[in-house]
Amino acid sequence: MKRIQNQTFDEERALYGSKNLAVEQCSFDGPADGESAFKECENIQVTDSFFNLRYPFWHDHGLKISGSEMTELCRAALWYSDQIEITDTKLHGIKALRECRDAKLEGCDIVSPEFGWSVQGVDMENCTAESEYFMMRSSRLHFKNVEMKGKYSFQYIEDSVFENCRFDTKDAFWHAKNVVVRNSVVKGEYLAWYCENVTFENCRIIGTQPLCYCKNLKLINCEMIDTDLAFERSEVEAVVTTPVDSIKNPLIGKISVPYVGEIILDIPEAKGEVIVDEQLSVQHKKQACACA
Repeated sequence: MKRIQNQTFDEERALYGSKNLAVEQCSFDGPADGESAFKECENIQVTDSFFNLRYPFWHDHGLKISGSEMTELCRAALWYSDQIEITDTKLHGIKALRECRDAKLEGCDIVSPEFGWSVQGVDMENCTAESEYFMMRSSRLHFKNVEMKGKYSFQYIEDSVFENCRFDTKDAFWHAKNVVVRNSVVKGEYLAWYCENVTFENCRIIGTQPLCYCKNLKLINCEMIDTDLAFERSEVEAVVTTPVDSIKNPLIGKISVPYVGEIILDIPEAKGEVIVDEQLSVQHKKQACACA
């Protein structure tokens, strides 16, 4: 493998078409303002490097990036690439990952609007993200210990699993299909409208008007905080361990709660059953005491 160390590149397509290349402590910045430094490359390793120019990694196959920084000016950093590993790296440019396959991210700091559109097969662990329209129209996502803040995240995603995550995000999981969220906190307005085959297990759900117009929605031992007008026109099976402010017009299924402030059934189609089970509240209190 050829090795390049401690150099600065600013020309157009600086390392275009390279193969079997290790780049260490290099900077992609300068007055020439060149784009597409690593376009059409294979088997590239980048370590401790700085990227301040546009479109560095397009149409690449076999890419490892570690300990590096992509600035706000490094827009659209990774497109149309596959077999990607990114660790301990800052991805701070808009549209940083798009139309890519088979990517692993660990220990990364993401500040990138429109991150992760139309990607397939992304494992993300121990990362933080701030974004709008995060991961839209993507599939086969597996996230662990990811903290995300933003708006309109995970819309139209499919076949994905999220574990031990914290999401503070409005309009999350709209139109999502075949998704499981476990042991996570999801805070934000209008959660998961129009989703299908989505399960929340041992989660804390916070915010107004969640889980409306859903098909085959499941909640397993979840907490719901400050949630009003929940489950409108949804097909749902739910066990909720905390009081719910209000439930409105569930279409079919059964919702078990320890207490509900108001049940609104004002359309004939609303056949869903709401069961007030005080034992759920007792169980929740016991679990809280055991964890204290």
